[in-house]
Amino acid sequence: MADEAPDLAEVRLDKLRQIEALGIDPWGHRFDGTTPIGEIRKLPAENFADDKQGPTVRAAGRVVRMRTGGKLVFLEIWDQTGRVQVMLRVNKLTETEWKVVQLLDFGDLIGVDGEFGKTRTGEPTIQATKLTFLTKSLEPHPKDTSGMSDEEYRLRHRYLDMIYTPDTLRRAQQRVKIIRTIRNHLDNLGYLEVETPTLHAVAGGAAARPFETHHNTLGLDLFVRIALELPLKKLLVGGLEKVYEIGRVFRNEGISKKHNPEFTMLELYAAYGDLFSIMELTEGLIVACVDALGGNRNLPYGDRTVNFEPSFLRMQYADLMREHAGCDMLDRDAVRQAAVAAKLKLELRDEKTGAVTAKEHDVLVHELFEHKVEPALAKLDRPVFVYDYPAALCPLTKRKRENPALAERFELYVFGMELANAYTELNDPITQEQTFAQQLAGMAEEDSMAKMDHDFIRALRHGMPPAGGLGIGIDRLVMLLTNTQTIRDVILFPLLRPEAK
Repeated sequence: MADEAPDLAEVRLDKLRQIEALGIDPWGHRFDGTTPIGEIRKLPAENFADDKQGPTVRAAGRVVRMRTGGKLVFLEIWDQTGRVQVMLRVNKLTETEWKVVQLLDFGDLIGVDGEFGKTRTGEPTIQATKLTFLTKSLEPHPKDTSGMSDEEYRLRHRYLDMIYTPDTLRRAQQRVKIIRTIRNHLDNLGYLEVETPTLHAVAGGAAARPFETHHNTLGLDLFVRIALELPLKKLLVGGLEKVYEIGRVFRNEGISKKHNPEFTMLELYAAYGDLFSIMELTEGLIVACVDALGGNRNLPYGDRTVNFEPSFLRMQYADLMREHAGCDMLDRDAVRQAAVAAKLKLELRDEKTGAVTAKEHDVLVHELFEHKVEPALAKLDRPVFVYDYPAALCPLTKRKRENPALAERFELYVFGMELANAYTELNDPITQEQTFAQQLAGMAEEDSMAKMDHDFIRALRHGMPPAGGLGIGIDRLVMLLTNTQTIRDVILFPLLRPEAK
């Protein structure tokens, strides 16, 4: 077990052949009755002594550290619950087992039976009385590192990253716990989890650029879904009054610390609900996820702390625009003047024709909100619901009865990051069709990122109950609750550029 030799692929392959020559299968076999290492470490452990016998244990794991001392070898094995030291003595193992010890490399998988106790230095240790070889690693592993520093290497070798970067494994486990909590919380409230199609004939439910594909048998061009929304609303028509889906969504757009082309969404719809009933549900759901992770409701994020104690802040879009952008969002002249003061571009160039036209009022309002309001929201240390959006920004949202220029919509922001989006759903098929038509006016439908979905309109015409709906980006929620600064570290296998050759 020289320091460098185990990292050479040809040396590892030669060791595999030597293991085979001992009559041992280097790819292992069934190995029952193991106890997770994390549980073993909780057992009572006293110093090893000839006149006392500690607990007998069986463990399996990956070799992540080795040091030899002639007739005594110490190594560490790792599983998803932790690490433990293993002590291997020549006089405690069979001759064949000791030969196997000499052929071990970083990354090999082994099983050990033995006594659990402590060494003279107080280190919890399994003193092995039997060694079982389970799998040979033919590629080099990092040598006893507490974290892999090269980000590109980590992302391309996520399987190694999970072994050698404790935070990566922790985040993966916490993500599972968060999603399980969401399911349990919604199930207990009477929601039904469903699955809807990933391939759509119309890319609807959001303004986003889809991935396109083709079904050979039907000769049909299809889109990979950009949202879960429209099929779920059809289920409301069909009588499922509380329904949700946690599913993958695909958008052929940019990559950043907060965006990955493939991501996970929760969408839910509740018949006879509205914006404010969904607001209460959202708050309860997120607090349940915070509580599931243990600790208190003040969670670190970067160098700051988020206070998740209910009730979350609630602020109206119009009030925030007046306070931070200095204008009434419905006043066209005031919005344009504020845009000039903020040095925003007032023109829009058509990508195909090159023609330059003045930006629509609602586009400028949205840009002002991003430029002026979102930085102010980022300074708050509590989640904030921003509600009553301009109707022009919300084609799938019911208008306020007392002011049709506003839509019954909220977005939940934490440190300026949009975490959730919710509506009082538009269930009027006449208005919905008109809204789609207005968005598509002056352009071919295939050029628009907001499609006319005639089948959805037809479903609405059969009668969808008044409803509230919610969408939460699961990846961003996991980022926030696990103190992770980039979405690529909460997605196990993020999309990467082709590997340089």
